[in-house]
Amino acid sequence: MKSPKKFSRIIAGTMTWGSWGKQLSKSEMVSLMNHCLEAGITTFDHADIYGGYGNEEEFGNAFAESGIARKDIQLISKCGIQYMCDARDNKVKHYNYATDYIIWSAERSLEKLTTEYLDLFLLHRPSPLLDPEPVAKAIEQLLSSGKIKSFGVSNFTPSQIAMLETAIPVQANQVECSLTADGVMYDGTLDDCISRKRMAMAWSPLGSYFREDNEKTKRIREVLLPLKKKYNASEDQLILAWLMKHPAHIHPVVGTSNANRLEDSMKAVNVEMELEDWFLLLEASQGHKVP
Repeated sequence: MKSPKKFSRIIAGTMTWGSWGKQLSKSEMVSLMNHCLEAGITTFDHADIYGGYGNEEEFGNAFAESGIARKDIQLISKCGIQYMCDARDNKVKHYNYATDYIIWSAERSLEKLTTEYLDLFLLHRPSPLLDPEPVAKAIEQLLSSGKIKSFGVSNFTPSQIAMLETAIPVQANQVECSLTADGVMYDGTLDDCISRKRMAMAWSPLGSYFREDNEKTKRIREVLLPLKKKYNASEDQLILAWLMKHPAHIHPVVGTSNANRLEDSMKAVNVEMELEDWFLLLEASQGHKVP
């Protein structure tokens, strides 16, 4: 299996574009898609459950009228979570990774997104009942038919990926990672991405910095203050630059639906953070010096 094709360094996360967030109209989605492309963001991250299984269709309807060529963007989607909502008759939240369901879910995403293929297709979360063989059977069929170009996972540990790779290669892992949630830098997850050459993606890449006001965020804010002037960059750009300095070549999945913030996020790619500044921020987040 070939490595995933090139994705934009910053990925636009679409979870809040629909009913779970800003409830953008079709014209607003078209405008935001084009704004992303103008800023250099060409990759859009989806999941079947976003918007109560409704976001993909809303995005697809907008994309169909956007005038954007399919070859100019990359689409990522995920499957597996059985969410309790009006769109599904589920009595409990659970995961389904049966062969037929994976294929059906991928084909449903293609239909809703009005596209013939997904650039990357992910298993959304690991299931305690995950069996590699049915997954491999589904993914091999989707790959051979051209309906997906590459396969990966989201929120998987290295051991869970190793289990899955007894049957099918895994090319990407999307996990929670940020300055305020750096666990995957120490538990082997990012080591695994580097050593096995997997594409690493980070959801919630700004972490809790803008959501919480506590001792940790206060310490980070104090360190960021002089760095903003030094790098001529905003707080969010510096936090993203900190993340992107990691040798796993992390792709932040930025979840805002604000056009200006998406454009500003892309500018973080050009911030070359110095080594000691990186560790100053790490120390501020953790509240202690490195060992």
